[in-house]
Amino acid sequence: MNIKHCRAIVTGGASGLGEATVRNIVKKGGKALILDVSEERAKKLKVELGDQVTYKMTDITNETKVKEAIDFGCEQLGYIDTVINCAGIGNAAKLLGRKGVHELDMFTKVISINLIGTFNVIRLAAERMVQNKANENGERGVIINTASVAAFEGQIGQAAYSASKGGVVSMTLPIARELAAYGIRVMTIAPGLFHTPMFDTLPEEARNSLGKMVPFPSRLGLPEEYAMLTESIITNPMLNGETIRLDGGIRMQPR
Repeated sequence: MNIKHCRAIVTGGASGLGEATVRNIVKKGGKALILDVSEERAKKLKVELGDQVTYKMTDITNETKVKEAIDFGCEQLGYIDTVINCAGIGNAAKLLGRKGVHELDMFTKVISINLIGTFNVIRLAAERMVQNKANENGERGVIINTASVAAFEGQIGQAAYSASKGGVVSMTLPIARELAAYGIRVMTIAPGLFHTPMFDTLPEEARNSLGKMVPFPSRLGLPEEYAMLTESIITNPMLNGETIRLDGGIRMQPR
């Protein structure tokens, strides 16, 4: 698909990987609807980027709120042909930690947002995408999810996070197979260590140390590099049903 004509929903689009993706879509002539719970950041981004961006405060785990947001996006943008799922959380806890056993509520929350929330947006957006007019290649839309290298090499303390991201990876192919009949592609990106707001709380020395773990380039990934890959997926019709590691060759160790 041509990114210039892209009308995208970007969950978690107010910061980090999602923000970089929104910026890239707008830069290339497309338009985006940000779904995020961070209202202040989203509104600031909308003011900066102008009419090509709109915003709806949305809990992606809430069926009613996501339906309302998609309806709003179609009204504001005309149609939705792209979904980029970046919303997620990354709580860490050992199964048997100093404060006791892993809290079940924490595990449930991570799965609810990272996995169930992603699925919720996919299914409701796909319901609208099938109504799109197919382009010259027969495409009606593309869905891009965000997993993590933790889906493959989860570290100690990442049981919940790894399970949620592993679920995103595992559902990519079956959903892609199903939506192929409608001309909708489904892909997942599994980033490695990226400089997102989560890393801003760390001292620069700690960030540099983490970056040196990456074989090449030996640094933290940039959100703009994630956005570049989303653009490649949007514009390349043969990318479908796969998870792409975007990690500089890193393979995470147990700790």
